This record gives sequence, C-alpha cells and structure tokens, in this order.
Amino acid sequence: MRLTVLGCAGSYPSAESPASSYLIEHDGHRIVLDLGNGSVGALQGHIALTWPGALDAVVLSHCHLDHCADLGSLYVQRHYYSSTTERLPVLGPSDSRSRAVGIYGKADEAGLDEEFDFVTFGREPMLVGPFTIEVARAVHPVEAYSVRVTAGGRSITYSGDTAINDRLIDLARDTDVALFEASFIGTDFPPGVHMSAGEAGRAAREAGASRLVVTHLVSMNDPAVVLAEATAAFDGPATLAASGLVIDV
Repeated sequence: MRLTVLGCAGSYPSAESPASSYLIEHDGHRIVLDLGNGSVGALQGHIALTWPGALDAVVLSHCHLDHCADLGSLYVQRHYYSSTTERLPVLGPSDSRSRAVGIYGKADEAGLDEEFDFVTFGREPMLVGPFTIEVARAVHPVEAYSVRVTAGGRSITYSGDTAINDRLIDLARDTDVALFEASFIGTDFPPGVHMSAGEAGRAAREAGASRLVVTHLVSMNDPAVVLAEATAAFDGPATLAASGLVIDV
C-alpha cells in the first residue's frame, strides 16, 4: 500500500501545499482521503483523472471546506471532461451530499448524483476494492470521523480533524502509519476541536503505531516546533507531512 500526501495545510491552502488530501494506492486501486482546497490539481500530478477507473472512491472525514471543497472541482472534471459513465462512490458523514451540493451551488440536493454516489458511514467496515475502511466518530464541532484503511495486511489510520480521544486510539491500534493532525503547539489551546503536536505523538504512542506522519499543518506554527513536540511524545519515527511526500507502507 502506498500513501501520497496531496495536501497537508491546515484550515486553508498554504503557499507550499493544498489543504488536506491523501491518495492511497494498492494493487492497481486508488482512493482519496479528503479533497481539500487545491487538491484536485495536486492529484493530477499522480494520476490521470481521464483514465477509466482512475479512482475507486473518495472518503471524506468531514465537510469543512479544507477537507471537501475540491469535490466540486472533481465533479466538473467527471461531468464535462471524462468518458466514464460510472458514478464515483463518496463515503462520508451524513451531510456529505447536501454540503457538496451547497459548495457547488446546485439548487437541487440531487444535483451531483449524476457523477457521485454518496454513501453514509455506518458501524460496520466498508469494502472498496482491496481496501477495508473503518471509522470512529471524531471530536470536532461538526459530524466528523477518523478513518482506518487496511489493504494487503497493512494499515493507515487518519485522524481527520479531532481532539484527542480514546476512539481514535482504539481505531489506530497497532496501525502501520498514524496520519494524525497537529493543529496546535504547546498546551494553551481550545479544547474539543483539534489535537496539538504533542497530543498527536501521545495518541500514536498509546495506539502502538509503527510510524507517525504529522499533518494538518497550520501556517502560523513553526514546523520544526511541531515535529519536535510530536517526536518528544512518540517512541517511533515521526515525519512532517508535505505535499508530494510518498510512503510505501
């Protein structure tokens, strides 16, 4: 399984990176975790969206703009510039369909259904090609989820946007890659919204993750401080996410 970071900027795109988006590939199949602002452009640097079956699914952790805005761009590409006739599954929270339609500007809630098949997360694991997708409710001001993707006996657990919580740690138990957000540094930050770098490291350590990749990097934070705080709390290798980073899991 291969992880490619398309975008890792927190809250809005930075000069160096689109907002949150991650390409996962295995055995000729591909899914994308989140499609934040600018990510469809980065995605085309890795796959040709005109390929039949270029993507197996989009998986949305939640529907804040920095995690789903480019679903509108993907709709335009598929609707006007693609020969595929199959609808693309979009797995996500219960409000994914209505939020995507609102972002695009359609008056009808079914306005994107010609290209997308919106599927709401359930309690049971979901199968997409070779990928098994499991979710746990995140702690965030909107309906949001952390996501674990397993294929070929390897796993990536993506925190999405969340405050630290036991559900995330349980979901990430013994995962190969903990792709965890770190929106804050230090200890003085609002509760119940995001993790700090130190909390990302602690959550990955308590989950027994083999590797930590720190993401959702907010431009006001010094990346060196983010990595130092995450590394201090984690007992394995830790890496800062960067647009274009590729990890063979």
